Amino acid sequence: MKTEITKLTALLIVCLAFGILFAGCTGNANGSGQTQAQTPAQTQDNTNTANTANPANPANPAVADERITVAASILPQKEIIESVGKDKVKVSILVPPGFSPHTYELTSGQLRSIADTDLFVSMGSGIEFELAWMDKIKGVNPKMPVVNASEGITFIDGYTEEDGTHVSGGDPHVWLSIENAKIMAGNICDALCKESPENADYFKANRNEYIAKLDALDGEIRESYSDMKDVTVMTYHPAWSYFVRDYGLNCISVENNGKEPSPSDLAALIDTAKARGIKIIFASPEYSTKSAYTISDAIGGSVVLIDPLSENYIENMRSVADAFKTASIQN
Repeated sequence: MKTEITKLTALLIVCLAFGILFAGCTGNANGSGQTQAQTPAQTQDNTNTANTANPANPANPAVADERITVAASILPQKEIIESVGKDKVKVSILVPPGFSPHTYELTSGQLRSIADTDLFVSMGSGIEFELAWMDKIKGVNPKMPVVNASEGITFIDGYTEEDGTHVSGGDPHVWLSIENAKIMAGNICDALCKESPENADYFKANRNEYIAKLDALDGEIRESYSDMKDVTVMTYHPAWSYFVRDYGLNCISVENNGKEPSPSDLAALIDTAKARGIKIIFASPEYSTKSAYTISDAIGGSVVLIDPLSENYIENMRSVADAFKTASIQN
């Protein structure tokens, strides 16, 4: 009898052990007894919850992008707009890298994208791209505010080519002046404040921060140029009139009224370069370098590329200032 009770007790203990083991295998980690498997609906709910907790997660389509969408013409505008707007703006540039705003034509896709844009920042200086396309840009989005970034800038009234030809109208390359960039930052700030008044203090603080950086760069260049007297640089494209005006340099353009120089023009440029001891000819990535190399070969000099359309505005202006400084030493 005792043996049978002992066997029965052992059997109960084994059954109990299996029951505990089974419960442990099917329960979740906190011992609640619920299974870990989830239905598709539960999985989706968890995913949505995770995305809601992180609004920056692009996988969550329910979270709207509340940034102000801003379109502008050329790459140098991008840094200025983003420095003022920071994380409150999303900027698109219409003239892509490697193309000239004097000749670029918008694609149909770019025009369609403007239909949903909140704000357009026009350079407003008379670049050919805007003269040719601004009416169509406004036409696809009539309610879109258009801000003139150049409002308040004093234009250089044309420029004179090496052959003495005076080009009428204001020089459109206004952004290649640090002083002008400060004015542009102010105009952009005003436009963003109108678009999003609740963020006005944020935009103004960012504007002041960016202008402080521009002031610091301007001070660096003036200090570097303090010993430079009667310096002349030769550039292919006449884009640098505002820069040389600001810092007391002289500039000769190889390009003749928007065209390649004639053989007689090239001969005159070579003579001028020799007479003034010029050893570096500055060319731009967007334009032909053939004439620049013709001159540099004739004078035993070199060609250096500088970009008037660089996206990294402050970095580029510092780089160009250094290049002109180097040229003044070698001349």
